[in-house]
This record gives sequence, C-alpha cells and structure tokens, in this order.
Amino acid sequence: MENNLKYKLKNRRYIISAAVVGLVLIFIIRLFFLQILNSDYKAWADSNAFLKKTLYPSRGMIYDRNGKLLVYNQPAYDVIVVMREVQPFDTLDFCSTLGISKEQFDKRITDIKNRRLNPGYSSYVPQLFMNHLSAQEYGVLQEKLYKFPGFYIQNRTIREYEYPYAAHVLGSIGEVNRKDLEEDSYYVRGDYSGRSGVEKSYEELLRGEKGIEILLRDAHGRIKGKYEDGAHDIPPVSGKNLTLSIDMDLQAYGEKLMQNKVGAIVMIEPATGEVLCMISAPTFDPGMLVGRQRGKNYAILEKDPLKPLFDRALMSYYPPGSTFKPAQGLVFLQEGIITPETMYTCAHGYPFRGGKPACHGHYSPLGLTAALATSCNAYFCWGLKDMLDVKRRYPTVQDAFEVWKNHIVSMGFGYKLGIDLPGEKRGYIPNSKVYDKLYNSRWNSSTIISISIGQGEIIATPLQICNLSATIANRGYFHTPHIVKEVEAGELDTLYTNRKYPSVESRHYEHIARGMREAVLGGTCRSAALPDIEVCGKTGTAENPHGKDHSIFIGFAPYDKPEVAIAVFIENAGFGATYAVPVGKLMMEKYLKGEISDANKYTEDYIINSVILPTNVL
Repeated sequence: MENNLKYKLKNRRYIISAAVVGLVLIFIIRLFFLQILNSDYKAWADSNAFLKKTLYPSRGMIYDRNGKLLVYNQPAYDVIVVMREVQPFDTLDFCSTLGISKEQFDKRITDIKNRRLNPGYSSYVPQLFMNHLSAQEYGVLQEKLYKFPGFYIQNRTIREYEYPYAAHVLGSIGEVNRKDLEEDSYYVRGDYSGRSGVEKSYEELLRGEKGIEILLRDAHGRIKGKYEDGAHDIPPVSGKNLTLSIDMDLQAYGEKLMQNKVGAIVMIEPATGEVLCMISAPTFDPGMLVGRQRGKNYAILEKDPLKPLFDRALMSYYPPGSTFKPAQGLVFLQEGIITPETMYTCAHGYPFRGGKPACHGHYSPLGLTAALATSCNAYFCWGLKDMLDVKRRYPTVQDAFEVWKNHIVSMGFGYKLGIDLPGEKRGYIPNSKVYDKLYNSRWNSSTIISISIGQGEIIATPLQICNLSATIANRGYFHTPHIVKEVEAGELDTLYTNRKYPSVESRHYEHIARGMREAVLGGTCRSAALPDIEVCGKTGTAENPHGKDHSIFIGFAPYDKPEVAIAVFIENAGFGATYAVPVGKLMMEKYLKGEISDANKYTEDYIINSVILPTNVL
C-alpha cells in the first residue's frame, strides 16, 4: 500500500511538472508569435510612444530635348488616419471642413478596414483617408485638426504640366491598385505610381525612395517632437530627372495641325532613333488627369466616341498601303528578283483572276525608281508574282513566302520595336501557315496579291512605318525608337544606342531612297517639296472598309544627310497626297527651319481649319 502511494505521488509530480513546462512553452510560443511574427503587437507597442510618418520623395522632373521643363511637382496634402487613435468627435464638422458627405465618410472608413480592398491593414498604422487637399483646404483643416483625434496631415507632391500637349507621351500618375500592392512592396494603399506614358515606363527612376520621420508622443498621445532629435529619421531620395527626345514646340505644332482629325504623326531622328514628336489625334490636356478630378475626367475621356485615350501612334493597326512598297522593293532587290533596271508593264493595273488592282496613269513599262515615284501598283504585283510563283527560285510557294516574311520582319514589322513606352502593339505579318490554313495549301501570288501593295493581311503601326522611313534614310540600319534622351546620372540602355541591321544589304537602300526623292521631284509627292531641302517621300492610300480611305505619307530629309524621318496617318482623309503629304511637309519645315515660310502659310491655314472626322460623329 505504501509503495503504491509513493508511486502515485511520483506520477503526480511528473504530471504537474509536465503541465508547468507545457504552460511555460505555451507562453514562450505566444510571446514569440506576438513579438516576432505578429506585426500588430510591435505596431501597438510603437504606436504608444512613436508616430512614424512617411516622407514622400519629390518625383523626378521631365524636360524636352531643348531643356524646356515639361512636368514638375507642386505641394499637395493628404489626410491620414490611425484607426486605433480615433475617438468620438463631431463627424459632421469634419465632413463639412473637407467638403464631403457623412455617407462618403462612412464608406471611406469601411473601405479602409476592408482587408480585401486594403491588404495588410492595421489599426496601428497610418491609413490614407483623403488625398490631394488644396492649400486652402489644408489651411482650414489644420486649424481644426486638434478636434479630430487620430487624423493627421501628410505632405506630398502632385504633378503639374507646363504645357497642354503630349499627353500620351508624358502619361499620368494614379493611385496604386491591389495588383501593384501585391507585386511591389514599395507601395502602400494610397500611394501613386505611373499609369501610362513615360510616367509608367520609367516609374522606378522617377519615384525616388521614401523616407521616414519618427515623432515622439507623450502619455496622452500628443506629439512632442522628433525622437532623439531625428537621429533615426531616414530622409527621402528624390527621383531622377529625365530629358526626353521630344521637341515640345514641334509636338505642339503637330497637335495643332491634327486638331479635328483622327490619326497619328511620328517623327524620328534617323541617326539616333530619338523620337522628335509623337502625336495621336484626338488628344487631351494631360492636366485633366491630375488630382481629385482625375477619375471624373478619365470617365469623360473614356466615353468620347473618338477615343482620345487611345494612343494611335503606338496602338493603331493600319494597312500601310503604298508606303509598304519601299519594303517590297528592298526584298525583291535582295533576293535578285529584280535589279534597279528591271522593267515591268502597267496597263493601268495588274490583271489577275480576282480583279485588277488599279493604277493611275503613267508611262509603261517602267523601272524601280519610276515605280516608286509614280506609286505603280502593277510593278510590285509583278515582283511578288516572280518571287512566289517562279519554281526555279524556291522549292515551294511556302518556302518563297517565308523568305519574304523573314526579310520584312527584320525591317521592324510584325513584332514590337521595343520603344520605351507602354502599350506598343506588334502589327501583323502573316506566315505561310496562315495561308495554308486559309486556302488548304492551294495558293499562289494571285491569291494574296493585295499584300504586294500593303493591303490584305498586312498591318502596321505608325511607329513601324516611320521606322522604315528612318531605316531608308540611314541606308540600311535603325536604332530602336525611344522617347528618353538622357537619364540624370545614368546611361541609356544599349537597346537604344546599338544599331540594328535588317537582312537586306545596305547597298540596296540607295535605289529606294532615289525613288522616294523622285516622288517629290515629279511623282506623287510633289506637294512635299521644300525650297533648299531635298525631301524624299512616299504616299499611301489605305483602303478602309468602314468609310473613306486613309491618307498616309512617309518621308525623310535631307536626302544626303537625313535629320528627320516622318510618318503621317490621317483616317478617312482619302488620297495620301490630299492631306498626309502637306502635313508631312509642314512638320519637316517646322523642324528643319524653325518656322513656316510665307509660301506655305495658305497650306498651313487649310490644314488647321480642315475637319476630317468619321461620319458617325460629325
């Protein structure tokens, strides 16, 4: 009996010891969770003694190629709230001070607490309540802030635009969304980032680095000053300044010419690939997408039937029409299909089973230079036929077409060029498999003859067509087009500084350049001629199934030492020579001479006052 009692007491001691050890372990684990794993505990502890305020950096400024300031910063003020510190107060007075309703106040508080909308929410951490207070609103609220416990004012900056131009190039900034918060730990709810244009593509350089200011509280939560005289503060680092390749005077002039029209203008400096201007019409004032009115204005622009938010220079898919003929000529020369002296006949068009691509009157037969100068459709149809249908050249039509396609792609078609702006589209160049599928592998040049003159399945963006012009100007190479010319204390990516060579040998480009020069001297581009400047050009008229044809022009100048290449697209404007050519001439004269001559003032007035809009919006 006595041994049995000792045994029970011994077991009980073990049980009690194990329980004590277990309890201690539970406390240790709980303390580890609270102090190490759970940030709320640390936030609560810190919030009793400190208030950590984010110091937002000044966003980098943006200049044009001539040093003109385009985008800078103005002071703005945000209202932030620490939910744990909020005590009963006069919400109606608060709402009246900020000019909001009680319903808006309640919704904002609910949204702040919603962890789905506000990932990482903590009642101990400052949350954005309202942004972009004006200086007047800030002054009124600052006087009453003591009445609203838990609410504070935080300084930041807001973008300001010096000119009402280049909205698509410059872009805008807007509040970060949930995806941004999940992908980049730099941001917290209420932060702003670039949403379009240069603001988006160079966001990490422009935004800078945030700082932190640690303020000391007393036992009642009142701010007593900086903790240890700011010894632990981290100053913000301003964002990098950018110098764009854009000439703002030229940009503004192009937007003036394109008012009341739909289309795009792109101008490139051939030697560098720097974009001198990039106009998408219609456009809008970039200042519309700043501040608390951003959402309202964005909705207005989004509902506009002419789609001013759509960047046509980078995103529009156009058939290039006859501006594609120089690329065709280059392929035919490279593959030995023609020589510069090869003659083809033109009986006002090219006959084939499906019809007859018409051609305006000119002499016949004619060679490559004259075919480019007169924009002869038949010449390039015959060239494509000789490339695809002559069996001795390639084993099959598919093999021949792949050779053709690869040359065209090497010139910058069918894929994104890689410009340093978001949203660029790739255009479309089909391959032989596309036609095998469409025509059950039974096709030849006659089946797809429209691609010889830049119609059919061929789709390009204005940027790609301008890049072709720049490549011809350089006689066989191009730089990836880019908007940013210089980065403060940094270098451009080699993507933009290295030359790119298409698969066509440089010796062939001189023949194409000569044809484009002849087009201005006495061909379809006669109205592009400028005194003392050897302009080269090529017209295009692209069929439009939805209305009147599109008017297109590409060109470069001067002939020997090109300083500028251009592409102009004007939707529903008819022949290329009617509107696109005079616009191109005015733009080149403006850039090369700095002003429009008296001889061209009538043309300038005519273009500016012309209204060319789709019939459904007139």
